[in-house]
Amino acid sequence: METLKQKFYEKYAATSGDGIRNFANTIDWSDRLIGIKGSRGVGKTTMLLQYIKLNFPADDTVLYVSLDDFYFLEERLYDLAAEFYRKGGKFLVLDEVHRYPAWAGEIKNIYDDFPGLKVVFTGSSLLHLRQAKSDLSRRAVMYEMPGLSFREFVNFDTGNKFESYSLDNILNNHVKIAMELIGKIRPLAYFDKYLDHGYYPFYLENPQSFHNKLSEVISTVIEIDIPQFENIQSSNLIYLKRLLKIISSSVPFKPNMNALSERTGISLNTMKNYLKNLNDANLISMLYTPEKGLGNLGKPEKIFLENSNLMFNLSGENTNSGNIRETFFLNQVKSKHSVNASSFTDFLVGEKYNFEVGGKNKSKKQIAENTNSWVVKDGIEIGSSNIIPLWLFGFLY
Repeated sequence: METLKQKFYEKYAATSGDGIRNFANTIDWSDRLIGIKGSRGVGKTTMLLQYIKLNFPADDTVLYVSLDDFYFLEERLYDLAAEFYRKGGKFLVLDEVHRYPAWAGEIKNIYDDFPGLKVVFTGSSLLHLRQAKSDLSRRAVMYEMPGLSFREFVNFDTGNKFESYSLDNILNNHVKIAMELIGKIRPLAYFDKYLDHGYYPFYLENPQSFHNKLSEVISTVIEIDIPQFENIQSSNLIYLKRLLKIISSSVPFKPNMNALSERTGISLNTMKNYLKNLNDANLISMLYTPEKGLGNLGKPEKIFLENSNLMFNLSGENTNSGNIRETFFLNQVKSKHSVNASSFTDFLVGEKYNFEVGGKNKSKKQIAENTNSWVVKDGIEIGSSNIIPLWLFGFLY
């Protein structure tokens, strides 16, 4: 345990408390058991260390450990928690829980046996936290951490502290909001950079090496994370990569499952499972009509990569501008709202609002006779009436 403490204090000392993600403010830290899930690379570890540094003294009441440490090859997590608790520990952060066998059961026992101990645990993707549902569903409060919003990216890049806006506020006051923001920054000067490399906070370390690191993240998810939880032979992982490549370079992708099966060499039933695996791993987003969902493994209406950074990483200059726009819109909006395919526009949000996404010359023809409908335009700073600039949806969180 002393070795783990030393590693924690070294990491703690090296972590700046400045610039903590706003996501930390959405968590009710008074809960005794908190789970944080999200894609690899979105900054869960950094956010937790920053939160600790800002809210706890550097003493023996708080401890951060990563469960991929060699310590746990011979020692039990439960025993560590018991010793920590006996010595006055109050706040235990467990990172990379998927690296520890039977982690959910041991965390359940820790929760039940040490009532004065607050525990926060993280996993690198949704795949890793499925097994928590049965053991921890009545105990843990779960949160999903997204990557940087466009707003957060702008704040990091400029030193500003712009606040987020609710969807209703943007729909009703987008002209006023855009004018206020444009009085301080030119959002389009940052937008292309965000689309290329702004979603994952590790771009701050070195933008030049960003896509090399992102390639490593993608490879780790496909070659290690997914096979760890799904029965996929290593020789078949090439098909997952092939699927990602096709989706990344397509126009907004409306899948023909039979044609996709022939193009990739994957059987139809296996194709459905692979798509679900990629969706669970936060590499793609599947868009369904409101009456459909992931549960029935039915055909999605559209398939997108999870964010635009993945598109540029996998396809570079071959990315389709329409796909980039729709990917950005979906990625930013779904963190706060349900998003489905619409019968007459691109997206139905909250089963109430319809949005047609396009370039600056996009017409209002498709929404002309429909209420609660908006055109979302790329390449404009300020909208009018029911025309809203695309970048503004990056200020939802």
